[in-house]
Amino acid sequence: MKATIELAKQLEISRIVTGLWQIADMERDGKTLDPVATSKYMQPYINAGLTSFDMADHYGSSEIIAGTFKNSLENKNGVQLFTKWVPKPGKICRGDVREAVQTALDRMQLPCIDLIQFHAWFYPDPSWLDGLFYLKELQEEGLIKHLGVTNFDAAHLRIACASGIPIVSNQICHSVIDQRASLQMKHVCETYNVKILAFGTLAGGFLTDKWLGKSEPKDTELTTWSQMKYKRFIDTAGGWTPYQNLLQTLKEIADKHQASIANIASRYILENPTVAAIIVGARLGESEHIADNKRILEIDLQLEDISAIKNAQNQLQPIPGDCGDEYRKPPFLTASGDLSDHLETIPKAFTPIKTGKNREQIFSGTEWEEYAGYCRAVKDGNRIHVSGTTATHGTMMIGGNDAAAQTHFIIDKIEGVLTSFGGSLADVVRTRIFVNQLEDWEPVARAHGERFQGINPANTLVEAKLVGNGYMVEIEAEAVLS
Repeated sequence: MKATIELAKQLEISRIVTGLWQIADMERDGKTLDPVATSKYMQPYINAGLTSFDMADHYGSSEIIAGTFKNSLENKNGVQLFTKWVPKPGKICRGDVREAVQTALDRMQLPCIDLIQFHAWFYPDPSWLDGLFYLKELQEEGLIKHLGVTNFDAAHLRIACASGIPIVSNQICHSVIDQRASLQMKHVCETYNVKILAFGTLAGGFLTDKWLGKSEPKDTELTTWSQMKYKRFIDTAGGWTPYQNLLQTLKEIADKHQASIANIASRYILENPTVAAIIVGARLGESEHIADNKRILEIDLQLEDISAIKNAQNQLQPIPGDCGDEYRKPPFLTASGDLSDHLETIPKAFTPIKTGKNREQIFSGTEWEEYAGYCRAVKDGNRIHVSGTTATHGTMMIGGNDAAAQTHFIIDKIEGVLTSFGGSLADVVRTRIFVNQLEDWEPVARAHGERFQGINPANTLVEAKLVGNGYMVEIEAEAVLS
């Protein structure tokens, strides 16, 4: 296997990206690593052909260390630095985006970011789209070379791509335990030519020889954030017994190839054609595993190897939901088991206006609401009535000519209304769907089915000519707060 791959035009990256998230853990006691001394530990990776590094605004001083290293090189183009912007939930303005990008540029001491990856906490608030549109403006200005996202699910990656955001990558959890990236995400990536940067491939070290045959650890014995997080994945996937069976299968294949369990677990993920690279964490100056990581690219898995791994995976329970859901809905597969180590609160998407003793209204800000004299939704007692809603954000149509993307965005707006009133999609008792062309009924219906799975409201879908060019679907909803 080639050691590099073209992630996007004019962006060749390593198949194995070095993740610097452990810098935050190394600085956890309040100390700050010396950027010059620490950056020197990046040179062995370059010497081994591992030229791509992944950081984030919240990975301690990772951006400063990596920028110090790149600026010390004569050939700066030989190193690719990826970072992330993870804003707090809530409204996002142009100034916020420019400030975040400039902060990253200042920390790295570079004129342009190779790849910036955006994270959104709360899709019912359409501000996440504002963030991406503003990042696109800065890309056009020359401050960013490429745009990516991180922990996006398939529906919202689809919305962003269909709306003209030039996304090249989605960084998501993907391992032999967590196969969500092989489902809806794979289809969206193929449709819009987006590549996956896979993290969690070694499940915080649980997919290594170290844990083979070991008894299940108690929670108090888990010493790192990664161990606490990925033990939750193992528990959710069915527990210690099927996990140990999977490890044993990986060990047998590893022995056959004179490799390690980690090598086989990683190489298997690179077999997914939508995966551009795996991200392997490093503790600079402490734990490198460079030679072992390079071994991954030399392994040639055979059909019987892949079949054996799939058979072992069949004994696991699927990780619920879609990619990134561990940061948005129960079960929260995070180190703490909730979002307390990430967020304090999530603001409402909209602000209800009290218009009577038991009556409130919400306006979403579209131009039609003002001149046609209606609101987005009315709450009367415990009943909520949501107006016919199209994929409109401000003056923009969202979702392009992708009927499923438009549908998902509409349901986001409906969910934003319901959560702002104190409810949820689970409170919906009826939806009415109007498609502009009957031929679009299936992708619309399937998107509706994904979002209302297990809720199953009463529903009607009909063909109706919609107002406004390009709109493919309109949905209204009724909900009863329990």
